[in-house]
Amino acid sequence: MIALSEHVDYWDHDGWKDPNSSPAMTERQLAYVHALGLPNAYTPQIIVDGTMEMPANDGQQIDKVFHQASAEAKIPVRIGEVSIEGGSQNILRARIEVDGNSGPRNAEVYVAVALDRVESQVLRGENGGRHLIHVAVAQQITKVGKLAKGRSFDETVQLKLKPGTDPKNVRVVAFVQEPGPGRVLGAGMRKPAI
Repeated sequence: MIALSEHVDYWDHDGWKDPNSSPAMTERQLAYVHALGLPNAYTPQIIVDGTMEMPANDGQQIDKVFHQASAEAKIPVRIGEVSIEGGSQNILRARIEVDGNSGPRNAEVYVAVALDRVESQVLRGENGGRHLIHVAVAQQITKVGKLAKGRSFDETVQLKLKPGTDPKNVRVVAFVQEPGPGRVLGAGMRKPAI
């Protein structure tokens, strides 16, 4: 299982702005609302393989969905050595390799840069006064290419990290997803070589 925590920004009006939230993550969640035919967006929400969703507080449903998802075949996704060029640029480089797409549709290749661990002291709002610890917090999710039917993907990608990002706290996740957002066909994860 590879997890990404995508912090939405629609709670930022409660008097405390989540430093890890972004409009891009909110847009991504709203795309899932539309694609999955949901009445509205909510948090905390778990989306598995782009095709199933559930509230994060339903342990039995989570076990059932994860078990079902783990039984489905996936396209192998490999991430070669990940390096980060420091200095003012803070550029991350990684080689992404995806085996052939035997599915009926084209797909898109994404790379997510996530922080392994993030702590925050919430000042106001529903969680006011609480110290929260998060894992796999997505800082950016970037489409880096397409995976055509019957083809493979093999490219070196280059992404600029947010200023102040600690390379020791970074994980890189590459995944292949049908457009829509649709079904996730495969994923891989790697830490940078430090």
